[in-house]
Amino acid sequence: MKILIVAGCSAAIAQPTPDLGPESTPPSLDDLHALPDLDVEDTAKVVSDGEEDINELDDLFSKLASAKSKPEADKIARDIQIAWLQSGSDTVDVLMERAATALRSDDTGLALDLLDVVVSLRPEYAEGWNRRASVFYMQEQFGKSLADIERTLALEPRHWGALSGLAIIQRRLGKDASALETFKRALAIHPELDNAKSAVKDLEEKAEGEPA
Repeated sequence: MKILIVAGCSAAIAQPTPDLGPESTPPSLDDLHALPDLDVEDTAKVVSDGEEDINELDDLFSKLASAKSKPEADKIARDIQIAWLQSGSDTVDVLMERAATALRSDDTGLALDLLDVVVSLRPEYAEGWNRRASVFYMQEQFGKSLADIERTLALEPRHWGALSGLAIIQRRLGKDASALETFKRALAIHPELDNAKSAVKDLEEKAEGEPA
């Protein structure tokens, strides 16, 4: 599975970014629907890294995949996102919080500067790469965004936000079949992911309407 992710990203990076045309909606943070705010009180609830934490995260993913309702799934997903935000470094946590504030203010330049430092200080921190991928996406630097998505998924293959971001870029690049497959992979991890459910419906309807 990981090989497919890497191959798909690398192929997309090798291609020039197409002219999306004036009719295309400019990328925005709202497209992603998968970036929780950094909450110091929430992240403080997460204990330090260790085998117990890994087992707990695995258990949360199992519960998420089998959630019986959207409220239940959303609560479990939030717990996972809180765990993802825990960097293990007070400095990185502050930088992430400042980057989140910059993103909310549409200051992508400042957010990118801060996240550059984050990934340099903690290259093993998946959420740092995911956040920077989001900034590159908003700047329409899709090749760089895909590269950071690849790093995110190498560190955390179950990152549904990164998978959704990959699918969104694939769709913008006109790779609808790949986007559909990627959205479905995200839904296998988080079955109540609204943007993925809507995209799968649209892409399947579009595919059914195409001539054989």
